[in-house]
Amino acid sequence: MTQSFRVSDEVRQAIAEGKPVLALESTIFTHGLPRPRNLEVALEAEARLRELGVVPATIGIIDGVPTVGLSAAEIETLSNADHVIKVSVRDLAVAMGKKLHGGTTVAATAYLAHRAGIRVFSTGGLGGVHRGAETTFDESADLPILATLPLVVVSAGVKSILDIPLTLERFETLNLAVVGYKTTDFPGFYITDSGYDIEYSVDSPDEVAAMVEARDALEISSTLLVANPIAKDKQLDPAVLEAVLEKAWAASADAGIIGHDTTPFLLDFIQRETKGESLNVNVNVYRGNVELGAEIAKALSARASA
Repeated sequence: MTQSFRVSDEVRQAIAEGKPVLALESTIFTHGLPRPRNLEVALEAEARLRELGVVPATIGIIDGVPTVGLSAAEIETLSNADHVIKVSVRDLAVAMGKKLHGGTTVAATAYLAHRAGIRVFSTGGLGGVHRGAETTFDESADLPILATLPLVVVSAGVKSILDIPLTLERFETLNLAVVGYKTTDFPGFYITDSGYDIEYSVDSPDEVAAMVEARDALEISSTLLVANPIAKDKQLDPAVLEAVLEKAWAASADAGIIGHDTTPFLLDFIQRETKGESLNVNVNVYRGNVELGAEIAKALSARASA
């Protein structure tokens, strides 16, 4: 491990002792939520994990140093700094060389978590295949990176703005196993059911842990994706989401938005059109995934101890 790659003493000790540790990304509070709510959500997630007996490992980049296990002060710095870049795996060396602050995406967070020895990671929604990818080739770096890492990643499916059936096809091509938590309905981030089904469900964190043990015994190196839907009483109204998405795509076309600017434009549009309701759903999605990730980390730790 190079000097530029830092693991906090708390996280390092927990990993060495076989205690449950859960990785958390930083783009949710550097780029995904407005101030001051971003800091509140980040610190709340860490506090909730400690209540559950799990060590939080929030991952980000401070002055060019990739850090696994940000301190509260470092989380506050990234939450409030004006010049924080969004860092995927391809950007890590650039951020390090230029000594930048960075919020890590799913791909970069997963990569650094694995390098540190963490096995479970919770996020909000995964990236995936974008609409029109058959001509633009626009696919998130999350998928090919996760295909190379033996992790468990808990999410509420993929972001609703993506091409969900094409993303599910890519999961299969990349050998990314996906199981629904107590459902075979694939969730659509803001909504409980995207309208697409998956083959398998799991009923408990221990069942997930058993699958991880079997995967590792076979030396399969891809991530197990656990799709955890938001509760129906907390989801965005599916009819509202469908209508807003149509307006959002039309607005992006009229504005000539393309490439990496598309996702932030669409998400901002949805937030404004729903008068902030989508933001509340986003936070509830994250809370649920953090709690389930904690229980899976505890189940894996318990099996290892036994």
